[in-house]
Amino acid sequence: MAPGPEQGINTSSEQNAWPKITLITPVRNSARYIEQTIRSVLAQQYPNLEYFVEDGGSTDGTLDIIRKYEGELTWHSAPDNGMYDALNRGFARGTGAIMGWISATDMLHTRSLFVVGSVFRALPQVEWITGRPTGFSEEGWPVGVNRSLRRWSRWRFLAGSNRYIQQESTYWRRSLWERSGGYVEASRRDGSDFDLWTRFFRHAQLYTVDALVGGFRVHPESLSLTQVEKYQQIHDGIIWAELKQTPGGGALAAFQHFSRAMLKIPVVNVIWRNTVVSALVRMPGPDWAPLIRYRDHTWKLQQ
Repeated sequence: MAPGPEQGINTSSEQNAWPKITLITPVRNSARYIEQTIRSVLAQQYPNLEYFVEDGGSTDGTLDIIRKYEGELTWHSAPDNGMYDALNRGFARGTGAIMGWISATDMLHTRSLFVVGSVFRALPQVEWITGRPTGFSEEGWPVGVNRSLRRWSRWRFLAGSNRYIQQESTYWRRSLWERSGGYVEASRRDGSDFDLWTRFFRHAQLYTVDALVGGFRVHPESLSLTQVEKYQQIHDGIIWAELKQTPGGGALAAFQHFSRAMLKIPVVNVIWRNTVVSALVRMPGPDWAPLIRYRDHTWKLQQ
């Protein structure tokens, strides 16, 4: 699709002014939602985007939709071993300095890739970012924005605090990806984004950007909503494996077990959640990464 007059044509100088972003959409049989996802990416008009759609062998009309946009993206279709296998396949072909993925049911917010590119361009010390968690309805309406900005630290994350990092809003530098192994764990079918975050935390702080980047679509087929306990168990296993190889991890593991026991006791669980767990989430500390906010026409770090 050629750009219209109001869009303009990207010159090489404009393209080079923005860091290249490699963005992957893994998909299999998502004809109901995939077009909105693709359009949310292409409508960004980001001048230095490398967009791959990795299809796992769809049979429901998904491929017909992807083909409509094949002049504006790169796609590939073949049987795979699930979403994480598809991501590894796409990232292995990518060359962008910045990386991320958007699933086939979820969407980006307007011009959010410019937020991502400009943050990494303005703050070279930042290797990993996430935006405000947001949500879309089943129809694709933006219906939820997290009112509070979460702060992140590795130790609080391993202690069981602030576990939910919204994948749709999270991007990182390729250098961090490579230092963390250069893969998404494809041996499991669920929870490997959590495993990736755990490995990223070994090497870099996670910064929250006060901006809307991507959103999660709430829909009936969403496994993370219908199988919450299963995902919690997967996350526990990943964290406990990490703690076994982390100096001082034994104390955190003991705290987690004790905390889980407290949360199972009626009445006590409310007190524990409102005091200890709340303090982990909200109490300022030197382990917190600064927030990133747009001030005076640029991105700045704020404690």
